[in-house]
Amino acid sequence: MDEHTRDPDVAPPTAGAPTGWCPGRVASNGWEHGTLRRAVVHGVRLYNDGAYHESHDCFEDEWYNYGRGSTESAFLHGMVQVAAGAYKHVDFLDDDGMRSLFTTALQYLRGVPADYYGVDVTDVRHVLALALKDASRLDGWRITLDDRRPTAGDDSYAYAAHR
Repeated sequence: MDEHTRDPDVAPPTAGAPTGWCPGRVASNGWEHGTLRRAVVHGVRLYNDGAYHESHDCFEDEWYNYGRGSTESAFLHGMVQVAAGAYKHVDFLDDDGMRSLFTTALQYLRGVPADYYGVDVTDVRHVLALALKDASRLDGWRITLDDRRPTAGDDSYAYAAHR
């Protein structure tokens, strides 16, 4: 773990044992990269609340902590593309733009573990593939985090505002 990705205040997962977390690890309450988990929690909540631009910013800001070629970088870059694609679809009715971003997201998410930092990456890949053929498959879809589909509260919006 790099010192700059530690976050002693990030909470452990509420369900399961996702990749990136180990109950015996002391730093960041068991997370290999606590700042990544914090960005994921807020980014997913904001996405699920329909705040795609803010979600994108959460993932993008954290992505800058990781070099090219790392799983962390690929995951975060993929999630940036997911949020940007949803933004194109919902706010701009630009399904060609959404498809382009989702195609790239699927490339980045290939090889990322199925339950990464609590995100059900398998479901993300599945829904993106469906949306490439039928954009309406994205409508109403929410990202699963720790076996739930949480939405944002004021804390997530405040987190995004400081990115």
